[in-house]
Amino acid sequence: MLKIVKCVDFGELETYCSKATLIDFLYTHLDKFRDQKSAIAKAIDYAYSSDAGKGGFVLLALDDKALVGALVMIKTGMQEFIPEYTLVYIAVDASKRGQGIGKQIIEKAQQMCDGNIALHVEYDNPAQRLYERLGFSSKYAEMRWNKE
Repeated sequence: MLKIVKCVDFGELETYCSKATLIDFLYTHLDKFRDQKSAIAKAIDYAYSSDAGKGGFVLLALDDKALVGALVMIKTGMQEFIPEYTLVYIAVDASKRGQGIGKQIIEKAQQMCDGNIALHVEYDNPAQRLYERLGFSSKYAEMRWNKE
């Protein structure tokens, strides 16, 4: 039976898995949409920061005690002009996709947030359709300038 647990600090996370295990899980199951492990670690550290304007949480989806899904949500501290939260990472074990696990994780995260949520999704990511079904919309095109 699927169980989704919220972890608000490293102590709670360690009850279910190590930080390294979570990083490896996200890195593996984000597939071609992954970031470097160091970036994933920074997002988790940010979610667990007690600094003003930072914070967030991690959701773990467990099937029995096996990690089958994970989400990292951070607080932006900027609610007056961008959403209060950014969904940084969500991944489901590749062997468990298509069973509604991702949907359940996102719905749980939506219930736990007391404000708006932003996320970035690449145009060729099939998860975009799931996000749209869950109420996310594309209001702006993100543009970036990269300093070389």
